[in-house]
Amino acid sequence: MDDTRPAIRQAAQGTAADRRGAVVAALMLAMALSAIDSTIVSTAVPQIVGDLGGFSVFSWLFSGYLLAVTVTLPVYGKLSDTFGRKPVLVAGAALFLLGSLLCALAWNMGALIAFRIVQGLGGGALQGTVQTLAADLYPLKDRPKIQSKLSTVWAVSAVAGPGVGGVLATYADWRWIFLVNLPIGALALWLIVRYLHEPEREAPTRARVDWAGALTVFACGGVLLTALVQGGVAWPWLSGPSLALFATGLALAGLVVVVERRAAEPIIPGWVWRRRPIAAVNLALGALGLLMVAPSVFLPTYAQSVLGLAPVAAGFVLSVWTLSWPVSAALSQHVYRRIGFRNTAMLGIGTATLILFAFPFLPYPGEAWQPTLLMLLLGAALGLFQLPLLVGVQSTVDWAERGTTTASVLFCRQTGQTIGAAVFGAIANGVLASRLGGASDLDSVTRALDAGTAPEATRRAIADAVHAVYLGAACAAAVAFLVLLFLAPRRFPVLKEST
Repeated sequence: MDDTRPAIRQAAQGTAADRRGAVVAALMLAMALSAIDSTIVSTAVPQIVGDLGGFSVFSWLFSGYLLAVTVTLPVYGKLSDTFGRKPVLVAGAALFLLGSLLCALAWNMGALIAFRIVQGLGGGALQGTVQTLAADLYPLKDRPKIQSKLSTVWAVSAVAGPGVGGVLATYADWRWIFLVNLPIGALALWLIVRYLHEPEREAPTRARVDWAGALTVFACGGVLLTALVQGGVAWPWLSGPSLALFATGLALAGLVVVVERRAAEPIIPGWVWRRRPIAAVNLALGALGLLMVAPSVFLPTYAQSVLGLAPVAAGFVLSVWTLSWPVSAALSQHVYRRIGFRNTAMLGIGTATLILFAFPFLPYPGEAWQPTLLMLLLGAALGLFQLPLLVGVQSTVDWAERGTTTASVLFCRQTGQTIGAAVFGAIANGVLASRLGGASDLDSVTRALDAGTAPEATRRAIADAVHAVYLGAACAAAVAFLVLLFLAPRRFPVLKEST
């Protein structure tokens, strides 16, 4: 008799593969919404300010979004471990799309900033849950495939975002920058609802959510990040508002510790910092977020002011690292399978340290190919550093802890970026002031260069300021190397995965 069971199994496997492919497509679309957001908005700022006004506070279009994303990451991570990834991702995507629609309907700058914060509240769910689901969908040996696809989404978004934003703002209307999210997000939502079916898991008899912890974490993160974002910009570092925010943030941090110790299911559980692999990866990727500020924020100014490049060419100098990063990340599996997660990451960050340290030794004014080559190499080194750590740390925990672990890693990286923007901004402004003998800052000097009124001494001062920032980034990379060397275990305790 003809046995049809093998054919049935093959058809079932094919259906499962098709379903997973649709879910991966949805994750890539959701990640694209979050990844392209800041770059596509930045190019439309002149049109937005011209229409709505509010030039003095427009920076909160980015700061407000960043704050909302960062402080909600731990909350969404814990919720996804408690209720599952699907409801958190669906709710986050819906909230992001609601924020996008409201942004398109904004009537003044205050309303637009408020709606950007709503977007950020959804963006925190997108970033953390997409990365967690990527680990859920694939076993360890196949995980680099999905991570390289997500890295490619970030690379394409970084390159395409400014161009798409410029085209929409110039030939349509800046409101389309937010409206374009709606069809993309709607397709992602439909794919998630239709094809993402999480396996049934044993749930606690009563899911307890640490809402008090979520509120205190949100308040503490919001206050401290506001102090870092606005310090030295809206007010001096040692002014009353700055000191008051830092004092309030530290008091709230103490309250977070008290609340979380008493909670039955804390939002930020203590084991996140007691386990060596997770603590090491959190600190190392926090340093990564910090060092990434040097090229992403200061290199375009260097390329235009010192090298004399047009904005498009300056953007290319920066964007080349988004080309080598995903390629290196995809190939990193061949390295960490031989020498381990920690040693691969140390190889990557050690190389990145040397590259960042080499930047200040570039000749003045130099040729465009010189920083371009360094950025290409830096992207390759960081791809070798980040992905093994993310894959490795996700592999040391089971499903019920993966969301919290992933969120803690992303939270530390986002916080590192915020700290880096504040610290490196202060370094750059300090160097400029000492070289030019006054209270100059990078913004005023850049405006003078755009107007064609800056002398050669100003260009040299900008070169020195950016060189100082890159030295600071090299120090951050060295710290990450030392963290991995002394804190991370030689071999990550990877859990045996069920088949």
